[in-house]
Amino acid sequence: MLYIVPTPIGNLEDITLRALRVLKEVDLILAEDTRTSSVLLKHYDIHTPLRSHHKFNEHDTTASIVSELKAGRQIALISDAGTPAISDPGFFLVREAVQADIEVQCLPGATAFVPALVDSALPNDRFFFEGFLPQKKGRQTRLQQIAQLEHTVVIYESPFRLLKTLEQLAEVCGSQRQATVSREISKLHEDTQRGTLEMLVRHYRENPPKGEIVICLDAKK
Repeated sequence: MLYIVPTPIGNLEDITLRALRVLKEVDLILAEDTRTSSVLLKHYDIHTPLRSHHKFNEHDTTASIVSELKAGRQIALISDAGTPAISDPGFFLVREAVQADIEVQCLPGATAFVPALVDSALPNDRFFFEGFLPQKKGRQTRLQQIAQLEHTVVIYESPFRLLKTLEQLAEVCGSQRQATVSREISKLHEDTQRGTLEMLVRHYRENPPKGEIVICLDAKK
């Protein structure tokens, strides 16, 4: 069995009892960064062996992991924070495991875009999850496509690129398009700013952001 286990995105209490049980019972935990994950495991007194599994080595290590799963080992995959495979490593291993007829279970749990979307107060009956935008090639084309979508769009961004992204969105969507920026979700300094893109650009020019960020962009009207 391959278990996909969400981990807290901020507050260490944001993990399910089932996730803790699975992490204690499996034979091996695959972690995006073993140093980061060790903090969580130590907090919950979990002593399961850890192995590094991330986007830079997954194509080299997945075949051996699948072999271990086929031999009967129980393995859990975690990322640094949130649900693996959602803008994090995981998709490639899951696909290879499924193709090898290995059972995969993804546990429900923390992911950043859900609280950001709900907090945005923008329509969420239908939404488009963009994740991270292309940094260079194809970025302008993607922004123009996003501007035409008729439902709320969710975008992940780093604090270093937030202002540039907001300025570009204002250019292609119009400065009066409504949006929100949620920062440090589930952490001590969690913050959500709401307003037009013009207002958000002005705010973050004056207040350089820190922490992981989720942008929710209103639909084209």
